Amino acid sequence: MSDRRPENRVAYPHFLSIPTRWMDNDIYGHVNNVTYYSYFDTVINEHLIRAGKLDIHDSDIIGVCAESHCLYLKSFCFPDTVEAGLRVAHLGSKSAKYEIGLFHDGDDTAAAQGWFVHVFVDQKNMNPVPIPAPIYAALSALQST
Repeated sequence: MSDRRPENRVAYPHFLSIPTRWMDNDIYGHVNNVTYYSYFDTVINEHLIRAGKLDIHDSDIIGVCAESHCLYLKSFCFPDTVEAGLRVAHLGSKSAKYEIGLFHDGDDTAAAQGWFVHVFVDQKNMNPVPIPAPIYAALSALQST
């Protein structure tokens, strides 16, 4: 992932449309920077729940964020639709590094892009554990080449 050049939409195999909300805007009239991380978390967890069959209420294993980063290239504001693209840059036995591109509806280049690292842990003792097979398979399908 380039640090400064916007990524192209075709680089992401999975997308989720996320409407901005009135409360996402800050006093300057654009979506506040911290909200972008919420969009990252949303596209990742939507994929883990739908494709990886993660049971967010009863699973003993959860993913916790160990690192995240965002490069802001163009603003979003309410009412926009954010098209969040997702790919997996690295898949280990106990962690995954996702790369996310946030696109304006119909734009080919990212308005923001970044990464997010999940470490999978036992929810009770917070020790790292192997990624469950259904989640691993769902993440494998999104690996970048």
